[in-house]
Order: sequence, then structure tokens, then C-alpha cells
Amino acid sequence: MSKYLLNKFLYTIDRDPDLVERYREDPRGTVAWWEREQAGRILNCIDGESSTWLRFDDAEREALATHDYPALFDMGAHPFLTLTLFIGLFERDYEPMGFQTEYARRLSHVTMPYPDITT
Repeated sequence: MSKYLLNKFLYTIDRDPDLVERYREDPRGTVAWWEREQAGRILNCIDGESSTWLRFDDAEREALATHDYPALFDMGAHPFLTLTLFIGLFERDYEPMGFQTEYARRLSHVTMPYPDITT
């Protein structure tokens, strides 16, 4: 598992409105595309480099593909990255501040100290 790669995915998707929409409409396809075509390029790797730190593990891939932000949080994804991306994905489906309330409710099982978010 690479928390850095996980956080880099969340960060790069969140910074591009077209990718946010792509991830909303086709999360599994977007994750597969990003992992295959973008991970190495974004991390400045040479062509042909292949390493486990350039691939999501099965649990990460599934959590990303199903928009399971509580699982991502438990894996150590940065809470600011998950919150900002998932607001962009789902805020329109809720009343004002409704998604933020839902996010807090779904993460209410988490107590201090939070999972380690260092990369």
C-alpha cells in the first residue's frame, strides 16, 4: 500500500473539474485509467518503470472504485483530500451542508488519534 499514491490520486482528480466528473460517472474506469496511465507520469517515473508503489493494492482500488471514503480515511488517506474531493463529487446531491454532515456521520466511528496520514 502506498498512501502517497492514494493521496496523489485524490489530489490530482480533485484539481481537475473534468476528472471529478469522470470519477463521479465512472469511478472504476477512472481508477483503472489513472493507475495505468497517470500514476507513473505524475510521479515523474521513467517509461517502463514498474513497482508496487506505482499500483494500488486491491483494498485501495476497491475503496476508490466504490467512493468508500470511510475506508480511504481508515487506510490513511488525508482527510482534507477526501473531504474536498467528495464534496465536489456529491455536494450537489444534498441540501446545503448536507454532504458535510453525512461525511461526519459516516466517519463518526473514528476517534483520536486519527489514522496516520504521513506518507
